[in-house]
Amino acid sequence: MTPATKHPFILIVFLILFVFPADSTPTPTPWPPQFYSLLYRTVNGSNRIVDVWYDWPKRRMINVMQYQLGKVLYDVEWNNGTSFYFTLDSTKECTTRHFEVGVLPPDWLLHGAHYLGQEKVDGFLCNVWEKVDFIWYYEDVVTKRPVYWRFYDGISSHVLKFEEGIVLEDEKWQAPVYCFQEGSDQKGRQPS
Repeated sequence: MTPATKHPFILIVFLILFVFPADSTPTPTPWPPQFYSLLYRTVNGSNRIVDVWYDWPKRRMINVMQYQLGKVLYDVEWNNGTSFYFTLDSTKECTTRHFEVGVLPPDWLLHGAHYLGQEKVDGFLCNVWEKVDFIWYYEDVVTKRPVYWRFYDGISSHVLKFEEGIVLEDEKWQAPVYCFQEGSDQKGRQPS
């Protein structure tokens, strides 16, 4: 007799504990403290490519949005809820908005998200979570990297690249001086 057949109880306990765990619901992977991501985003039928730099140690995030056949819009977000939307071209557009929530912490999905199961998206088998009927987040089952997310209002983002540890130079985070001049748009209207 082999050791496994001599002690079937041990084999059964092993299978229960390690092969068939009681809680098979996956846990979303926290974001790394710093990363760069390249996204393909659709907003109300309009397409854009978005470069994202996330820097949790300094509590900031920037989205550089290249509109299809259009302008480049910068969105610098700070943990205090302040976001600056601006262009660096001759139009010198700038809008400041204040949100109740600042930059999301790396573990934002661990609290209050609901696991919905698995779905294949963009060729990847993904675990899917939903949070507060606001966002649906898709994470690759194998690599644990984000693949796709969709918001309640139809905005969707396909992750084309995700690189941990990439940091944007500090000077690139500063909104231009015209965002702080008298008469700049402070009404919360995002530049078109």
